[in-house]
Amino acid sequence: MRLHRLEITAFGPFGGTQKIDFDDLSSAGLFLLHGPTGAGKTSVLDAVCYALYGGVPGARQGSGSGGGLRSDHAAPDTLTEVVLDLTVGGRRLEITRRPEQLRPKRRGTGSTRERAYSALREHRDGEWQGLSRSHQEIGEEITQLLGMSREQFCQVVLLPQGDFARFLRAEDTARAKLLGRLFDTGRFAAVEERLAQLRRAAEARVRTGDERLLALGHRMGQAADDPALPEPGTPAIPVQRSAAPLAPGDPGLTEAVLEWAALARSAARERRDIAAVALRAAEERHEDAVRRAAAIAERARLQRQYADARRAADELAASAAEFDALRARLERAGAAAAVAPALELRDGADRDHAAAAGDERAARARLPRELHEAGAEQLSALERTHREELGSLAAARRAERRAAAVADEIAALDRQARSDGHALDEDAAWLDAWPALRDGHRRRVEAAQEAAAHAERLADRVGPARERLDAARRRDTLTRDADAAADALARARDGAATAREHWLDTKERRLRGIAAELAAALRPGESCAVCGSTEHPAPARADAGQVDRAAEEAAEAAYQRADAAREAADRRLRPLREALAVATAAAGDTPTAELAADTDELERSAALARRAAADAPAALAALAEAEREYERRAADLQETRLRVAARASRREDIEREQGSLREELEQARDGAESVAHRAGLLERRAGLLADAARAARAADDAAARLKEADARLADAAYRAGFATPALAAEALLDETAQRALRARLEARRDEEAAVAAALADPDAADAAALPPADPEAARSVADAATLHLRTASARDADARGRCEALDRLSAEAAAGARRLAPLRAEYHRVAALASLAAGTSVHNERKMRLESYVLAARLEQVAAAATVRLHRMSGGRYTLVHSDARSAGGGRSGLGLHVVDAWTGRERDTATLSGGETFFASLALALGLADVVTDEAGGMRLDTLFIDEGFGSLDEQTLDEVLDVLDSLRERDRTVGIVSHVPDLRRRIPAQLRVVKDPSGSSVRRRTASVSPD
Repeated sequence: MRLHRLEITAFGPFGGTQKIDFDDLSSAGLFLLHGPTGAGKTSVLDAVCYALYGGVPGARQGSGSGGGLRSDHAAPDTLTEVVLDLTVGGRRLEITRRPEQLRPKRRGTGSTRERAYSALREHRDGEWQGLSRSHQEIGEEITQLLGMSREQFCQVVLLPQGDFARFLRAEDTARAKLLGRLFDTGRFAAVEERLAQLRRAAEARVRTGDERLLALGHRMGQAADDPALPEPGTPAIPVQRSAAPLAPGDPGLTEAVLEWAALARSAARERRDIAAVALRAAEERHEDAVRRAAAIAERARLQRQYADARRAADELAASAAEFDALRARLERAGAAAAVAPALELRDGADRDHAAAAGDERAARARLPRELHEAGAEQLSALERTHREELGSLAAARRAERRAAAVADEIAALDRQARSDGHALDEDAAWLDAWPALRDGHRRRVEAAQEAAAHAERLADRVGPARERLDAARRRDTLTRDADAAADALARARDGAATAREHWLDTKERRLRGIAAELAAALRPGESCAVCGSTEHPAPARADAGQVDRAAEEAAEAAYQRADAAREAADRRLRPLREALAVATAAAGDTPTAELAADTDELERSAALARRAAADAPAALAALAEAEREYERRAADLQETRLRVAARASRREDIEREQGSLREELEQARDGAESVAHRAGLLERRAGLLADAARAARAADDAAARLKEADARLADAAYRAGFATPALAAEALLDETAQRALRARLEARRDEEAAVAAALADPDAADAAALPPADPEAARSVADAATLHLRTASARDADARGRCEALDRLSAEAAAGARRLAPLRAEYHRVAALASLAAGTSVHNERKMRLESYVLAARLEQVAAAATVRLHRMSGGRYTLVHSDARSAGGGRSGLGLHVVDAWTGRERDTATLSGGETFFASLALALGLADVVTDEAGGMRLDTLFIDEGFGSLDEQTLDEVLDVLDSLRERDRTVGIVSHVPDLRRRIPAQLRVVKDPSGSSVRRRTASVSPD
């Protein structure tokens, strides 16, 4: 990748357009980008990154208008834009990018939001040809051509010297984070996580299978319900009733459950056979008792039946007269049924006549007294007269409604006038206060911008202060841990010495009493193990302090444990002391409390500055909003004045119309409150007259119908055999009452027939002649037999059910054991792989994770590439090497980075390098990392590199050596840009870009300096 031309407009500190010709700088190969602090040196690099990726490095990516990229010095109508001309992958491309930003409206006042814009062109056949204007397509095309992400680009092209100085001194975990992002080793971490997930899943499946198998065992225990059996899951070969049950995951759980199931099935079958014999005996006894109880109950039933029939016959004879009267009443009701229609017709006519008469009285009561006796025709004539007069008032009613509308319109105009008056006063007062308000907003914006610059300066100091404070805290913690480990080592040494003395003393005592120990094993008639004799006349006897072989072995084991504890304590102490030396070198001798106070004060100042700087977007937005409010109120004031003038003309017109309407309505009201009120009176009077006329006609019609109904009723009663209609109405019964009477008579006849049949039954008569039966006693005997049978049957069913349940559950347990066997084998295989990849396996000697292993290979390549340049920069003294030695405390292997000093021949930590040595070591590391990442990205050639700051810590000789190395990067036409404000570099590097700042914004100037002869 080679940069040709960069054009920056209204970007960062550059208010106007700045053009940088990298082709001109390429002729020198090495050029210097310098200028005062805050002038915008880094903004040039930000512009390159923004053109390629649409964003700037890290925390410099802002928010607000233009994403924080727009220059505060730019004119409002100048758009922020970056144009980059470069060659990448053998293609000449031009990228144009503009962020989203505010611009003045083309018509009227105010601002509008300009959308983000991107364009990609390619130079082909002597002319530029457009390729795309899609943000996403351009981003994918550039990322594919460069072969690296924005973060990788910022690490290998815009070499951040301070980041690599921290990387050089960082711990393994910090190095792993950076290397993991640059080399994209997340897939190896994903493999570790995937293996861990598979292990957890396999373990969960095995545990679930064990839990399911153990649950089946407990269900079998519930099904067996045998207290003589041990708890399910207890080892049963041999049966140890006192042994503890196995838990899920314990070895041998499957065998224990299956063996216990076989024992439970055997006991259940024995109980089932015993219950079957008892059931057969209970069934025979129950059959005999039931047959005898049934015979006695039948005889008692026949005796009760005959006695009940005899009593019922006597009661029927006593009530015969009552039922004869009921038959006569039913016959009279049947004759009266013929008169019922006439009765209903007369009742309806009477109700209609009463209702019509009441309506007529009510209607006449609402009329004036002189019309109470008027006929229906007279009332109808008066109604027509009122209707005609009502029609003549229609035009006057429309005029009255228009007068009301005119009055409402006048009131509305008055309200609008008052509202506009208030608005005029408010807008005028606000516009008078506008200059002071505008000045206040501008002061707020300037204060926020000054705070942003101060916050940036403080941010550069916070990081080193935090690192030194962290090192001091590690120093204090490690000091305490080392002291504690030293005390533990001293105690372990004392314990080991004491245990050794006890072991040697015990061994010596046993040797002294070995004869007594051999004599204890002698038996009469058996040969001696020492002399071979079968006679033992004087065997040695044990002393009071005699010890045996077990005591000696116990003392030796205690000594070995104590010695192992001493070695473990010594291993813990050594890495703590090494780590303490590193932390002390990084933190110095300053007390932690003092460093913490200084860091807190610095962070508080930075936080206050950031909070003040964070007000910048809000201040700019408030200023813009106030300007819009000014424009709106000025326009509203002019518009309100126009409305006031138009309203005055309209009021004069409608007041003239209101006067003419008043004269017309005075004539139409004729003394009433209003035309509508007079029309309402006429409408109500006409309605009352119409209601009274209708009510009078309806009353006459109802009287005629009542007279006709009375005549028909009298004729119907005579034909039915009743002297008067009243007697016919008295004899009348409704259908429900007649059905009730007929039902009673039919029930009487049925009861007489049933009683006669019961008295004629020969079996009942024979039973009545026998002594009374006692069914309760027989039923008690049968119930006792039934209860005994149920108990025996329940025991038999329970025993059979337990056998069936145990057989079913045993089959499920056997099937579950077969399914669980391959899952358990899979778990052991996956667990071994997961622990190996995670660095926890005993077979992983260095305790190195899979991702760390891959990163270690990458770091080894980086160290080798960096050493090529470091060896030259240090005059052949230093070599960077990667160390995969196990971390302090016997932990997992890390990503160690050491430096080999050729002067001493020793390998030491990079944290022991001086400031200048750290600079050129980190520079060599950055260049080596750039080479390796470039190869990783597909070997994309990087013809343009930038190195940011750090040269001020070098002496003159080292600076010459570093510049020689950088000058060697120009091989094969490579361009290297150094970003620095070190004065000595201006004398050594002829090609220079100077960034100059002034109140109107920064600018870039190309100059060629004369190089010092030295």
